[in-house]
Amino acid sequence: MKRFLLAGVLLPVLLLTTGVVAAPAVDLAVTLDPGTRRLEVVAELPVAGRSFAFELHESLTVSQATAAGRVIGLADTVGRRGDESRGPTRLWRVVLPAGSERLRIAYAGTLPATELHRDHRQVLRGLPPMAAPEGSFLPAGSAWYPQPPAALFAYRVRLSLPGEQRALVAGRLLGERLPTRAGDRYEAEFEFPQGTDGIDLMAGPWRVRERLVARARAPALRLRTYFPAELDAEPGLAEDYLADSERYIARYSSLIGAYPYDAFSIVASPLPTGFGMPTLTYLGVDVLRLPFIRATSLGHEILHNWWGNGVHADARSGNWSEGLTTFLADYAYSEERSAAAAREMRLAWLRDAAALPASEQPALRDFRSRRHGAEAAVGYGKGAMLFLMLRDRIGEAAFREGLRDFWQAQRFRRADWDDLRRAFERSSGHDLRPFFAQWLNSRQLPEVAVVDAVVSRSAVGHRLRLTLRQANPPLALRVPVDIAAGERRVLRWVELDGARTTVDLDLDFRPRQLRLDPDARIWRRLDVAEQPPILRRWLGALKPRWAVVGGDAEFRKAAEVVVSRFFERPATPFAVSDLKSVLADDGMAMLIGTPTAVDASLAAFGLPKPSESLGKNGGRGSARVWTSERGPLLAVVADDAAALRALARPLPHYGGQSWVVFEGGRAVERGLWPAQAPVVGVRSDEE
Repeated sequence: MKRFLLAGVLLPVLLLTTGVVAAPAVDLAVTLDPGTRRLEVVAELPVAGRSFAFELHESLTVSQATAAGRVIGLADTVGRRGDESRGPTRLWRVVLPAGSERLRIAYAGTLPATELHRDHRQVLRGLPPMAAPEGSFLPAGSAWYPQPPAALFAYRVRLSLPGEQRALVAGRLLGERLPTRAGDRYEAEFEFPQGTDGIDLMAGPWRVRERLVARARAPALRLRTYFPAELDAEPGLAEDYLADSERYIARYSSLIGAYPYDAFSIVASPLPTGFGMPTLTYLGVDVLRLPFIRATSLGHEILHNWWGNGVHADARSGNWSEGLTTFLADYAYSEERSAAAAREMRLAWLRDAAALPASEQPALRDFRSRRHGAEAAVGYGKGAMLFLMLRDRIGEAAFREGLRDFWQAQRFRRADWDDLRRAFERSSGHDLRPFFAQWLNSRQLPEVAVVDAVVSRSAVGHRLRLTLRQANPPLALRVPVDIAAGERRVLRWVELDGARTTVDLDLDFRPRQLRLDPDARIWRRLDVAEQPPILRRWLGALKPRWAVVGGDAEFRKAAEVVVSRFFERPATPFAVSDLKSVLADDGMAMLIGTPTAVDASLAAFGLPKPSESLGKNGGRGSARVWTSERGPLLAVVADDAAALRALARPLPHYGGQSWVVFEGGRAVERGLWPAQAPVVGVRSDEE
C-alpha cells in the first residue's frame, strides 16, 4: 500500500513504533532555534576508565557533566584545535568516578550562521555546525556532539524546533509531533540501531511528503521528501523523487541484498551539497531541480546505503565505496542507455586522469574522500575502472556473486580492499592478489604503444605478429586490440608482462589495420590524438596564471571572483603583453576579457578565435569559455561584468569539456574538440 502525506495537514499526534528498543550507545536530546542559532544538547554516551576527553565546536560550552549519579568536575579547555574547514574546537576532559559506565553532558551555545555563499569546493572541504531559518546543517565531523569512544555506535536523537521548522537525522523515525497552533514546537525522535561513525543533523522550513511501501517480511518502507515550499510546489517533482527512490531501492535490493533500513529521505539543502548518509541524501535545492538528477545522482546516493553506509570503508586502507558506487550507479546507467554513452564515460575518466600533472597521480589505495580534482579522478574514475576491468576478467556472473557475498559477510562492519578481493576470489576461483595490488598501489597511467604489426600467411590463414611496448615501470596489462580489414573486424585480448611483449595472433582474414583499446576499457594514458584539451587541465594546474583584458573596474572584480573559484591552487596574474612567453613556458594560462579585447589579443599573438564554431548558435550567449587546441590557453569571454560573475559558480563543474557557452549562470551548450584513437597500419612480412 502506498500513500502520500503532506506534513502540514497531519494530525498533531506523536507517532511511535512498537516493540522493545535496545539502549543506544549515544542518546541526544537536541533543542535548536535556527532564528537565534541557539543549540542546547543533553548527551549521554558510554565511557570506561577514569577519564574521558571529548571535542566540541568552539561555539559550544559545557554547563554540567554527570556520571554514576554524581555531578563531576570539568577541566577547563585543555586544548584548542584549529581546522580551516570546520573552525576551531575545544578539547574538554572529565575525571570519572570509579565504575562509571555512562556520562551525561549538558552543553549549549550560539552556532555560526549558515554560509549560503559557500561554493561546492568549500562544502567538500568540510563545514562547521551552522544554523539559519533558511536551513541548518550540523555535519557529523563538525564536533557538534561528543564523539563516543567506539568506532561504530548506535544512537537515539530527540529533536525540538520552532513550529515552522522540520528536522531529521539518519535513521528510523520513532515518532513526531506537529504543531497545531502558534507557539507549538515541532518534535521528532529517531534511532539508528545498526551502528555508524557519525551523526548528521539537518533542519529547514520544509514541506514533507511521504510514501509508505509495503515489504514482505519487513516493516513498511518510509520514503520522504523534505522540500522548501517553492520546490515542493513544483508539479509532480516530489512524487517523482519518491517513485524513483522506490525503483532504485528495488533495483539494488535485487542486485546486492535487501535494503538494510526502514526509510529513505530526499532532503533539500540551501548549500550546494551532494551528500549521502544512511537513510537519506542531502542535495542542494538548485541541484534537485535539474531534470537529470533523478536519473543519475539519486541512484548513486541511494546505492551508498549499501556501499559506504551499509558496509563502511576502512579509512586505514583506502575508500573503495566511491569507485564501486560509481561503477554500479553512474556507469551502469550509461551502459543501459547505449554502448556509446558507456564508452564516453570511460573516456571521460581517462581524460580527467590524463589532465592531471604526473606528480598529482595518487595511488587508489591513498584515496579517502573527494576534495579536489585529483582525488575525484582517482577515487571515482580509477576506482570505477578497476571494477570494470575486474568484471571483464572474471565475468558478469562471478562479479555479481562476489557483490552479494561481500554484502552478506560485511554488512554494518568496516571492510577494506582485501575484504573485497577475497569475496571476488571466492566467487571466481581466481587468485586476484596481483590484480588488486597493482591497481591499488600504482601511481602511474600506463602508456602502451605498437612497435610493429606484421602479417604473414599461416596454416589457418594469416598470422599477425604484434609487438607492443609500455613505459617503465611496466605493469601486467590485459589490452584489447581491435583488428580490421574493411568490414571484417575481430577483438583480441593481449597479455603484457613486461616493457616489451610480442604475440602471434592467428586470423582467418588478412588484417589491414588495428587500434589499441579503442573502447577505453583499461586504465591507461590516452594517446595524444585521443586527448582533446579539457578544462580539467587548467582546474588542477600546478602553477596557474591569469590575465584580464578589456572591461571596466566591475568587470575586473568579477574576473577575480572567477579565478578564485575556478583554480584549485592560487593563481598568479600576468600582463597580457607577456602572453606569448607564458605560453612558451608551458604555463597554464587563463585569458579573461570582453569579446573585442580577447579577439584582439588572440589575433596579436596569432592564436585562433574559435568562438564562431562553439555549438549550433555560433557561440552566442552571455559568456563563452574554450580551451585552445594550440598551446595551454583557456579563454573566458563575457559580455559584461554580470555575465562574467554569473558563470563563476557553475564553471568548475564543466572540467570534462573543451568548451562551454553560458546564458547567465546556465550552460546552454558544451562540447569536446574532435579526437579519435590512432589507427596503426599492418605491414606484410613480404614488404
